[in-house]
Order: sequence, then C-alpha cells, then structure tokens
Amino acid sequence: MTVSSGEISYTDKPWLALLSDAQRAPVDPPDSLVHALRAARSRTPGRTALAYFDGRLSYAEVDALSDSVAGHLAARGLGHGDRVAILLQNSPHFVLALLGAWKAGAIVVPVNPMYKSGEVTHVLEDADVTALICSDRAWETYLRDTAAGSPVRIVLTACERDLQSRDDARVLNFERLPQAADADDLVAAARAGHEAPEGRDVGPSDIALISYTSGTSGTPKGATNTHGNIMYNAERQRTGLKLPEAPVYFAMAPLFHITGMVCQLVSSLNSGGTLVLAYRFEAGVVLDAFAEHRPHYTVGPSTAFMALAAHPDVTRDHFSSFRSISSGGAPLPPALVEKFRAGFGPYIHNGYGLTECTAPCASVPPDLEAPVDPGSGTLAVGLPGPETVVRIVDDEGREVPFGEQGEIVVSGPQVVPGYWRRPEATAETFPDGELRTGDIGFMDEQGWLYVVDRKKDMINASGFKVWPREVEDVLYAHPAVREAAVVGVPDGYRGETVKAYISLRPGAETDPDALAAWCKERLAAYKYPRQVEILPDLPKTTSGKILRRELRSRP
Repeated sequence: MTVSSGEISYTDKPWLALLSDAQRAPVDPPDSLVHALRAARSRTPGRTALAYFDGRLSYAEVDALSDSVAGHLAARGLGHGDRVAILLQNSPHFVLALLGAWKAGAIVVPVNPMYKSGEVTHVLEDADVTALICSDRAWETYLRDTAAGSPVRIVLTACERDLQSRDDARVLNFERLPQAADADDLVAAARAGHEAPEGRDVGPSDIALISYTSGTSGTPKGATNTHGNIMYNAERQRTGLKLPEAPVYFAMAPLFHITGMVCQLVSSLNSGGTLVLAYRFEAGVVLDAFAEHRPHYTVGPSTAFMALAAHPDVTRDHFSSFRSISSGGAPLPPALVEKFRAGFGPYIHNGYGLTECTAPCASVPPDLEAPVDPGSGTLAVGLPGPETVVRIVDDEGREVPFGEQGEIVVSGPQVVPGYWRRPEATAETFPDGELRTGDIGFMDEQGWLYVVDRKKDMINASGFKVWPREVEDVLYAHPAVREAAVVGVPDGYRGETVKAYISLRPGAETDPDALAAWCKERLAAYKYPRQVEILPDLPKTTSGKILRRELRSRP
C-alpha cells in the first residue's frame, strides 16, 4: 500500500525533477576499481594517482606496485575469495594493499586502526581472515599476539613513513622499526616486480569489502559491499559532482570508513584524478595540504570542519580551490553551514548514507542548497539518486505521508546484499532486499530527505519524545559552542531527562546555566536540557562521529 500526498508517492521519485540531466542520466560503471585503474593507466600512465606529503606515485606505478603485492599474496598462498584485513591510516600503503588484494581475487576487510585487541579479534575470527596488512608498530605492540589465535597465516607490515621523505612530525612522529621475522614488508613486496596472478578478475557481483558496522546496537556485523555497489556510487559521484578533468581529491575521511573508501579513494581513481593523503586528520596538516595541493573536492564529518574553522592559521584562501565540499558520517548542523560559508566561502553539501548502502544514498547536488525544515529547523541531507528509492515507513512497514516522520528505508544499486554469514540479521535488516536503516526521518513532496535521529537515541521525558538532533542544532547556533551532544539520563521524576555535553570554541566563555537558558528560549519546555556539562572535547570515533554512548555512560 502506498500512502501519498495528492498524486505523489515515494516510488514516483519526486526528487528527479530537481536533478540535472547529467545526474539523471544512466551510468555504466567499470566492473571494479581494478578495471578503472588499468583504464586510467592506459590513458595517462604518468599522471599522479597518489600524493603523500612530498611523495608521488603515478598511475603506472600504482598499477605495477599493486600487481606485485597481488603476486606476493598469491605466492604466499592467498586464494580467490580469501579475506585480507587492512589496518592502516590514510597513506599510499593502504591503497596498494587494497588494490593488491583485489587483484589477487580476495575480499578486503577494512579495520579501524584505533581498534583494540578484542575488537580486532572479533573481526579476524568472524571474517575468517587469511592475510593481515598493518603498520609495523601495530604488529609489534599488540597485533602479533592478537593474530596468534586467529585464522591469519599471512602478514605484511608497513612503515607509513615510507613513500615520502618530509616526515611531518605533527603526524609522522614515530620511528621505523626493524623488519619483523614473522612478517613480510609491504613496500618490499610491492617493489619486487611480481606479476598479478591470472584468472582472478573480480566482477560487479563479487564481494569487494566486508565492512564492519560500529556495533552500537550489538556485536559488529560485516556488511558485504560488492564491487558493483562500490562502483555505482563512485560513478554517480564522477558524473554528478561537476569536477574538472583529473580532479584532485583530498582524503579527509579515513579510508577504512565506507565514506572515505568510496567517496575519496574509489571515486578519485575512477575519475583518473589525484588522491592526496596525509596519514590522519590533524587540522594544521590538512590546511597545509590544501595550500600545497589545491584540491577540488573533499568529504568529512562536521566535526572536522569545526576543527579546521577553529585553527588559528586558517584563511579563506585555504578553501579557494574547492569546487565542492561534502559532509557525511555525522550530523551537519545548519548553523555550522552558515558560519563556514560566512567565514571561508564554500557551502558544505550535506549527504546521508550508511555502510549498508555503501556510503551515500542521498546527497545535496552541487548546484543546489539543502532547505531547512521550518517546523523543526532540520537541514535536509539531500536528494536520492535516480535509481534509488527512499521511503518513510511506520513501525508496521506502511508508508507514511510526505512530511510525516517514520523509519527511513532504502533500495537501489548501492544497497548491499546482506551481512557476512548472518542470515537472520540479513532477513531482519533487508526484508525483500530493502534496507531498514533504523534512522528516523521524513521527506517533503519535492523529495528532500531529512534525518531526525536514530530510533535508539530518542529520549522519553515524561512521555514526550525528544530527538537529540533538534536540541543539538539549537546549541550549535550559540556563538560559544564548538561541539554539542545531547543524551537522555535517568531522572526520578521524569523517567528520563535531557542532558547536553558541550565543548567551546577557542577563546569563548559561557556557563551551563546560560546554555540551558539559550535552549529554553528556543525549545518547548520538555525539550531543553536540564543538565549541561562543559568538556574540553567530546569523545569521537576516528570517522568523526560524536560518541553519545560514551557520554551516556559517564558518571
């Protein structure tokens, strides 16, 4: 049953009217990034594919080096369809490991390098990982012991100071270690001149990644992103972003995260462009890279843009080369968008996606600005693509009218087929192949999608629903607020009450009572925070999401 306003329904895709001809046009993606890389090498072998501080690797070099990594892995016994875990920061080593694994016919398991031993153990065992590629420091400090009881039998390590010589102490502040006797060196394997094994080509239906979810609602599960899922979103970005030929991408989001993987690494190489890498996010290093490489595009969480805007050396010129900037992975407050544009020029284009839909399933096109819902003050996250259907449903799975809140469900070529070896979880989350996101939102009649919050983050204060995002957006409008997170905490009278955690902008001064009063003037009485705590920084994941669950557990 389809519920609609007037003649329009979700399956009519009202958003198509707002897309350009190029954004509506069908796409024919390459079968995999390996195919796209080889095509780019044939066209422009000498063009820079990867830039890492003062290091440069051309398309011909990246292709040859990753061929050799593939040959090394195959010679060590890696089979077609085996799993290769990669625990590396944003460096060329990650890209060579990824491409080498795919050329060997393997499935890549990207792992957050900030994970602790227990978290890594779960991934290695759940994915039945055969090969592990990590930094030499991680291997020596904890991964050797972690891998000892796992299925891992092939190990390559890398020093991420290799492939450059600048050694920026702000991020590359570690020593090279002697090569471990029980591991091979990734760069040495890449330079050994091996040929990639024959007969291991991957295609659109093959699993490319097992991407583990953050585990906020239980044990992390591995989403099975296919090469087709990945290349569809990368090709949609290439045709829809209006970037120049051979665009320069800056990798602000971590590559192990689905946003960094698809919207930076894969999209850049699929476009025949240059991917600029800077190991990890450090605001001063990022700004220097902007000035040196003059990128055309980047994507990152709102917290990264807050940090850049707060840096004492930031100027408008740092952002003058950008043709487009996107935000994903964390909520984007409307106040930040306007403050950033007023201070530095670019408009930050919002986007929305999940690991299970291979990064974006809705985004703000480059020629448009996201509307703000007048009732809630929520900034739209974007428009779905032409082959994507986003619907809003109630608890029984029935579509609700445009403008009404419900759960966001997604179908389209970017939605994964399911979870790795989890048939029950797959059946629950992907009924009939449609992704039940667990996010609450609504869509207007033009097709703009708005995300209100996660189902599980809703606060029940005296029977009233309070969505943290709404309170956070009000707090972000305060001139002293740098970061804000709102959670529900136990309350003897109200059951739950609203508590806000705040970090302040550099040099700003305010107090909890003033912040609570600011909200009280702008929100219904049951919504404003009864408790406000100011912290130096709020806890975040490495992809920039503020960790509400850690704040809930604070004493």
